[in-house]
Amino acid sequence: MNDPRLPMLAALERKALWLATWMIHNANHLRSHADGLKVGGHQASSASAATIMTALYFAALRPEDRVAVKPHASPIFHAIQYLFGLQSVEKLQNFRGFGGAQSYPSRTKDVDDVDFSTGSVGLGVAQTLFASLTQDYLRAKGWASGRPEGRMVALIGDAEMDEGNIFEALLEGWKQGLKNTWWIVDYNRQSLDAVVREGLWARFEKLFQNFGWDVVILKHGSLQRAAFAEPGGDALRDWIDACPNLLYSALAFQGGAAWRKRLLDDLGDRGPISHLIEQRTDEDLARLMNNLGGHDLPSLLEAFEAARTHDRPVCFIAYTIKGFGLPLAGHKDNHAGLMTPAQVAALRTAMSVREGHEWDRFEGLEPAEAELAAFVARAPFIQAGRRRFTAARVETPNQLEYTPQPEMSTQQGFGLLMHDIAKAKSDFANRVVTTSPDVTVSTNLGAWVNRRGLFAREDQADLFRTERIPSTFNWSFSSAGQHIELGIAEMNLFTMLSALGLSHATFGERLLPVGTLYDPFIERGLDALNYACYQDARFILVATPSGVTLAPEGGAHQSIATPLIGVAQDGLASFEPAFVDELAVILRWAFDYIQRSGEPEFHAGSWLRDETGGSVYLRLSTRALEQPQREMTAALAADIIDGAYWVRKPGPNAEIVVAYTGAVAAEAIAAVGLMAEDRRDAGLLAVTSADRLNAGWTAASGAREQGMAATSHVERLLGEAPAQCRLVTVLDGHPATLGWLGSVQGHRTRALGVEHFGQTGTIEDLYRHHGVDARAIVAAAQTIAPGRPIRHLRMAP
Repeated sequence: MNDPRLPMLAALERKALWLATWMIHNANHLRSHADGLKVGGHQASSASAATIMTALYFAALRPEDRVAVKPHASPIFHAIQYLFGLQSVEKLQNFRGFGGAQSYPSRTKDVDDVDFSTGSVGLGVAQTLFASLTQDYLRAKGWASGRPEGRMVALIGDAEMDEGNIFEALLEGWKQGLKNTWWIVDYNRQSLDAVVREGLWARFEKLFQNFGWDVVILKHGSLQRAAFAEPGGDALRDWIDACPNLLYSALAFQGGAAWRKRLLDDLGDRGPISHLIEQRTDEDLARLMNNLGGHDLPSLLEAFEAARTHDRPVCFIAYTIKGFGLPLAGHKDNHAGLMTPAQVAALRTAMSVREGHEWDRFEGLEPAEAELAAFVARAPFIQAGRRRFTAARVETPNQLEYTPQPEMSTQQGFGLLMHDIAKAKSDFANRVVTTSPDVTVSTNLGAWVNRRGLFAREDQADLFRTERIPSTFNWSFSSAGQHIELGIAEMNLFTMLSALGLSHATFGERLLPVGTLYDPFIERGLDALNYACYQDARFILVATPSGVTLAPEGGAHQSIATPLIGVAQDGLASFEPAFVDELAVILRWAFDYIQRSGEPEFHAGSWLRDETGGSVYLRLSTRALEQPQREMTAALAADIIDGAYWVRKPGPNAEIVVAYTGAVAAEAIAAVGLMAEDRRDAGLLAVTSADRLNAGWTAASGAREQGMAATSHVERLLGEAPAQCRLVTVLDGHPATLGWLGSVQGHRTRALGVEHFGQTGTIEDLYRHHGVDARAIVAAAQTIAPGRPIRHLRMAP
């Protein structure tokens, strides 16, 4: 391949490898760090990807393409971005330090142009697949027709292919007709602890082919292919193809003399093959044997350009050597290994880098600096400038409507609210996209889907309707549909929400994603949920049914810890309303909140940074409750959003305040009613968001420590309870969710909730068993605030 770009690309590959190696060396050996801990980095894993990433970023990629870089190749990524002028030398010098270039590429923490955060292995890979599906969705709606279709590219470590979520994603991609996706496996045949199993590439090849992907094997570089054409070359090819992974790695580490001895020992004196080996010096022989496809620029460029001619998904299996170009190449312990100062000094000399010029962009390279700089500036990838878009906000209705009923569950209310949105003819309704892992109907999205339809690029009629078989739901697929039905894989749900929730930044088009699932199964996809929030993806997660309130389903379908996840998860505002009018306020606010991206300024009223926005988690219930007859005033709506409001304010002589969350509202109300005859000043606090109450309190406490006058929403609310008052908190979830409320104003607290796995039964059975019924609330109040026995309550023994 006589490509005039090759000398420039080879020089840039060399420079990227040097900068990545030096970056890690500087962090561990030169930069001061008082704690004495190893900073780390992955010199070997970076080296194996240097050629692939050089070919991608300086030649193959276009501005519309998006890339997930394997986590351990982060230093190479930062080095390439530095060569582009998109990363500063100061950030490189502080790699893995506070405020420096991140250990793994991060959309939110790095200053360079990161498309997808990586770090939790496998998730960045799957994200590219779902980003491609998001691109298809937008184009089907006519919202991205003015832009060329981009390739969604993942650079994958071969050991990363052990992650189960990758295979779940592959199956979903097949179902959805995936296209425009490239996965490039850095097949260096080593993992963190060992060398990968023999024949793994063949399993990969069959797997991807079975899911409809093209598979391109990049095993032999151009030097090897030329040698195979020489007399005796067939024997060399056969030996390479049969060589065990462990042996190949060991010989790569040992070098040319070891290669020579092993080849001659194994192949014997066969004339042509002996001549092929003997005519090369040890250095030339090592260069030949290390010339695998993933380290050969001509092979990579040819493969990438061929894949540009069609939109089918492609898996490139690129053979590489871990640590390629470094003295630790091939050693099985090299994953977290660091080159010694002497080895780095020798590498510096070999690369013609002068001391004191280690960070210079084009130091030590043979092409003239001006020529290299011009070549970099012409790279197709950067021709459109920074590739992160902004999108206009979608105006949300002033309020969401539904048809109230005397008794309703919040899950039922959610379905009615979504149905009302579906009936609207507005840009807002058109931009809502829903998705669910095979629980669309059981999470009350059926009415929405009946009106808005299921999405697919190709139409597919509901056979039951065409055959005139009565059915409640219309399950027709078309490009006009707004619901993406997923298989039973919560990891896919959260990765899909992450892709949809970054559409405004990735593709410049705003979507309003809503995902539903059973609340206990959040934990099945928690890694992907955390990853989505870390990327600052924007979506609404509706988790229903929840708690032991799902009584007949038993412990396998009942959730305990999810309220604590809602409190703890960064980037996710968590709510658990008890009544549908609360839910209507929260859902309307959520559609606005997921679109915000302002500067982080505290609200004086709540001490929440609502300008920054984020995602929203709604924990809903199937339990029908009697609905309150009340006017939704602006003040009440604001309290609901800020996290709590008084259903009954405590009087000046209050001894007890009951604070509840969610479906146990009926028990809390009944308990206060039972106590009110003898404790007339008892208060009742409805907590709609323990998460936002806690966040506001924490922020206000921190502000006071900085000398500011600050009072959070929860401090004002509980400030109305007398100092001698006691709190009883209760929810269908872990008691620690609300147990901290006593610390706000120093009220002694008894926290009730669910701490153990549930079982089948009625709600009454389970509430009594777990101690969250009205009698348990009254008993707790009697314990922490002894008073006269309550005459009309017969306590359980």
